[in-house]
Amino acid sequence: MREVTPTRSAAMELADERKLMRQGYEFLDEKRTLLASEMLRQLHDYQERSDRLFSEAKEAANALAAAVERHGLDQLQVYPAPEAPATPDTERTLFLGLAMLSAGQVPAPAATGRAAIDPSPEAKACRAAFEKLVWIAADVGLRASNLRRLAREYQRVERRANALEKVLLPEVEEAMKLIDEQLDTMDREEVIRTRWSNPNLESQKASELRGFRRNADVDITHG
Repeated sequence: MREVTPTRSAAMELADERKLMRQGYEFLDEKRTLLASEMLRQLHDYQERSDRLFSEAKEAANALAAAVERHGLDQLQVYPAPEAPATPDTERTLFLGLAMLSAGQVPAPAATGRAAIDPSPEAKACRAAFEKLVWIAADVGLRASNLRRLAREYQRVERRANALEKVLLPEVEEAMKLIDEQLDTMDREEVIRTRWSNPNLESQKASELRGFRRNADVDITHG
């Protein structure tokens, strides 16, 4: 409980502070709603890409088996590799200041530095399948990082919103209630002191009221 001085200015300051806190809470509440919606969307995309990764892995395994059957494991291991591995581009967008990443287009097959002694469609299909597998795996990894960033931001916003709703706002409300009670008490004490300092004030008011009533009765009678 914060210490406050029971004054009118303190009550006004607390009212302004409460207004700002409520606005901040509404902003945070809206932000966490947006974050939750984006997390659901990203989770759907992640699950979709994960399912695709599983199917692409099966196709790559089948292509590898066909290439091993055609060349044998020893010959396939010395099959010419690309000069530079094809790496997917990274696309970047912003959501509430957070970077949302995804893999770009599937890269074109990379050229080899030297020709194969025994080229075959099976070996080319195996290479293409694993290049595609790398692309989809990279996309899944990027989307997993999106979910982690969104989850961290959601937790941070959730903590701040809960602090405002369950700690700071109730504290200000309690302080304002205490100030109002103390100000009411001070006003009553001031009235009592005024009456005690001038004991004839009440009798004077009563006498004036009786005189007013008598004058009113006389006017009515003469009228």
